[in-house]
Formats: sequence, structure tokens, C-alpha cells
Amino acid sequence: MLVHVRIKPKTFWQALAKQSLSQSELATKLGISSSYMSQIVCGTRCPSPRLRRRILELLNPLTFDDLFIIEDRDDEPGA
Repeated sequence: MLVHVRIKPKTFWQALAKQSLSQSELATKLGISSSYMSQIVCGTRCPSPRLRRRILELLNPLTFDDLFIIEDRDDEPGA
């Protein structure tokens, strides 16, 4: 079974607003490009476990369950 962890966009945007951060500013603080951050928010890329931890540190007090969703991907070829 393949599992993907995706960000919850609505919660993400609310957290940025509460901290008066832009997506680009968060990307800079995380040490990633703005385009990679955009791909994560749009759901075309999944953040690594390390990046998820760093995002949660910066968007404290959100928890994993607040900000991320786990999807089973049994329907993918080769799964």
C-alpha cells in the first residue's frame, strides 16, 4: 500500500493569515523554493516527513491532524 500525505489548503491558508505570513515567506523560512511550496499546497507534490515537521514547527500550535491528510493510494499502477 502506498500512502501520500497532503496538506489541507484551507487550514494552511488560515494559519498563514493568522501569522501574517505569505506563502513565499514561509518557503524561505523552510529553505525551499516558492514553486515547490506552491506544488505542495496545490497537492501535486507531497512534503517529506522532515519538511512536514518543519512546517508544523513554524505553524505552531497546529498538529499533524490539523494540517495534513493521509491518503491511501492502492489504485496506483503497481500498488
